[in-house]
Amino acid sequence: MNEIKVAVLGSEGVGKSALIVRFLTRRFIGEYASSSECIYRKRLSVDGKPINLQLYDPCSQAYEGRSTVNEQIQWAHGFIVVYDISDRSSFLTAKAIVHLIRELGLGTGKRNVDSLIFLVGNKQDLCHMREVRREEAQCLAAECRCQFYELSAAEHHQEVALIFFKMVQNANVGSKAKERRRRPSGSMAKLINNVFGKRRKSV
Repeated sequence: MNEIKVAVLGSEGVGKSALIVRFLTRRFIGEYASSSECIYRKRLSVDGKPINLQLYDPCSQAYEGRSTVNEQIQWAHGFIVVYDISDRSSFLTAKAIVHLIRELGLGTGKRNVDSLIFLVGNKQDLCHMREVRREEAQCLAAECRCQFYELSAAEHHQEVALIFFKMVQNANVGSKAKERRRRPSGSMAKLINNVFGKRRKSV
């Protein structure tokens, strides 16, 4: 079975966990806080082939810069970088993360990360409080050659699911000839097999 690893990154409070839980369970959780990272697992069928998907969620921990993202780049096949359209500082953090993924990912010479970075503007339901113009995010995505989406995890289950399935398809194509990657070490090593972590069972 092919294994695809996706890191969902961004500032605290942008809705990273909400997007993941929405995808895994169809439910929306408005408030989600945890002091530890999680890796969720889900089995999918892509083009008729089974895929074991792992989703890394830093939960409520703050973005910690180059060393942390470098570890995530070595682990992940693809990246979903999330910001809150009503919080400009979260967009600036997302921009820094995207640039760092580009710099570190392309610098290794090991793989081409084109189409494996998705920039996602969340909380579209708060458009009346918008601080980040859609056009500005589109320009960033074009500059860094990533795919761009804007949605609301609270309202758009189908759009959320589409993002994850597209990422899996792209990462699956890009990872076929790649060597098997190691599990994240240190603070990323905690493994949670379902949304609430109470049973060792894949979602």
